[in-house]
Amino acid sequence: MKNYRPQLLFCLLVTAAAITLACGSSTSSRMLQSVAVTPATATAQNSQFQFTAAGFYNMSPTKVMPLTATWGACLQQAATSDVTVSTTGLAQCTPSASGTYTVWAFDTNPAKPGFGTCTAITACGGGCNRVTGTAQLTCP
Repeated sequence: MKNYRPQLLFCLLVTAAAITLACGSSTSSRMLQSVAVTPATATAQNSQFQFTAAGFYNMSPTKVMPLTATWGACLQQAATSDVTVSTTGLAQCTPSASGTYTVWAFDTNPAKPGFGTCTAITACGGGCNRVTGTAQLTCP
């Protein structure tokens, strides 16, 4: 009588490995679709204002808030040092800041072609593979 136990065990292991690999590949297609910075407009109180970024993805969980992002500020599409933004979204107007500035938050999207090779980043955080959200901050 022939023993089929080793062949059966091998087939079960191959099937289990194939299922595991198939399940794991579906999560790699989860991509960031957009970033929203809230609130959309704000006036700095005591020269500061706290913004929050939310990321919206194509797969569950579709919304991540707060989103870990890179933050910055610009003025009319040009770099500025009048407003600084912390890693948590706290915007700070310098004493010389006056007017309305764009506060931006971005997260890179490594699933897009060319990730990590582009150097064409705009002063307002856009360009290449960056998914960027913006808001307006008025400094007193």
